Amino acid sequence: MEITQFSMEEILDPTNIIEGKRYEFILDVDIDEEDELYHEAGIEIRVLIAEKGEEPFILNYFILEKAKGEYLDFALEDEELEEILAFCKEEITKA
Repeated sequence: MEITQFSMEEILDPTNIIEGKRYEFILDVDIDEEDELYHEAGIEIRVLIAEKGEEPFILNYFILEKAKGEYLDFALEDEELEEILAFCKEEITKA
């Protein structure tokens, strides 16, 4: 899996109920044709990151098939989640 494009937005909590910061990342990913996640139209991963204290972590993620906008019922492997988290952490520190 390779991240080809992304967008990042801080999610604001006007009620101040949520501790720490929250970010939403939309990641366009390039998937190998042999992978079960592969779709010809492409895959997008929506990742919610929480930053509480010093260490950001993944709250949740959703995998979408881009052509139909349908959510796919797949779980990412630990290695893939670590790669995504490392990418998101780097982008948060740049912001």
